Amino acid sequence: MSVQAESGPPLATPTAEPQSVDLRARVARRDRTLRIVLPLAILASALIGWELAVWYFEVRHFILPAPSLIVTTLFTDWPILAPSLVKTLTITFAALSVAVLGGVGLAILFAQSKWVEISFFPFAVILQVTPIIAIAPLILIWVDSTPALLICAWIVAFFPILSNTTLGLNSADHNLRNLFELYGASRWQTLRYLRLPAAMPYFLGGLRIAGGLALIGAIVAEFAAGSAGRSSGLAYRILESSYRLNVPRMFAALLLISITGILIFLVLSLLSHLLLRKWHESALKREN
Repeated sequence: MSVQAESGPPLATPTAEPQSVDLRARVARRDRTLRIVLPLAILASALIGWELAVWYFEVRHFILPAPSLIVTTLFTDWPILAPSLVKTLTITFAALSVAVLGGVGLAILFAQSKWVEISFFPFAVILQVTPIIAIAPLILIWVDSTPALLICAWIVAFFPILSNTTLGLNSADHNLRNLFELYGASRWQTLRYLRLPAAMPYFLGGLRIAGGLALIGAIVAEFAAGSAGRSSGLAYRILESSYRLNVPRMFAALLLISITGILIFLVLSLLSHLLLRKWHESALKREN
C-alpha cells in the first residue's frame, strides 16, 4: 500500500532580513537626530531658565547679565573683542603647531632608542605636572610678552602629543616588527610603513586633547601676564572688564572662549575621523 505525499502551498520568501535592515536604518536615523536634538534642547532650556530667573529676581546686569544681554554685548563690542580673539587664536595655534612638531619628533627619537626615552621622558613629565600658573610669572620675567605666552601654551599642549605618540609607536604589533626584521627592512622602512600608521590613532587622540589645552594654556598665560599683556587676548579683556565692572563684556569674552574651544575640538575630531574612517576600527561603521 503506497502512501502519497501531501503537497502543500509553496513556502513564502523570508522577509525578516529586509525588515531588520530597515529597522536598523530607522534606529540609526533616530539616534543621529537625538544626538543633536537632546543637547540643544537642554541648552535652550537652561538659557531660557537663566533669562527668566534674571528677569523675575531683577538681578542687576553687573552681577549676572541675562543671556540676551550677553549676545547683544558680543555684537556691540565685537570691534573690541575681535582683535583679542585673533591674538588668542594666534598664540593657541602657534603653540599647538610647535607642540605637534616637537612632540612627534621627540616621540620618533624615543622610539629609535630606549635610552633616549629613559633619559628625557622624566623631564617631559616634570613639565606636565608643574602648574603653568606657577611658572608663568617667571617665564614672563625672562622672555618678552608674546613669546612667553607661546611658551606657556606650548608647555601645556606638548605632553599629550608626546606621550600618546610614544605609546602608539611602541604599540606596533611585535609579530609584524619581527616580520619586517626577517625581510631585512631598515629602521626607516619599519618606522614609515609599520610604526607610524600604528601610532596615528594615538597621535590624533593626543591632538584632540592638546588643542583644548593649548587654548587653556594661552588664556592662563594671559591672566598671569595681567596688565603686562595689554591687548594680548581675550583673558586681558576679561581682566579689563572685571576692573570696570563691565560684566556683560566679561561674559561675552567667556562665550567666545567656549565657542572657540568647542570649534577646535570639533575640527580636530573631524580630522581624526577623515584620516581613520577607511582603515581603523575606531572610525569604521559597524554593520550590526
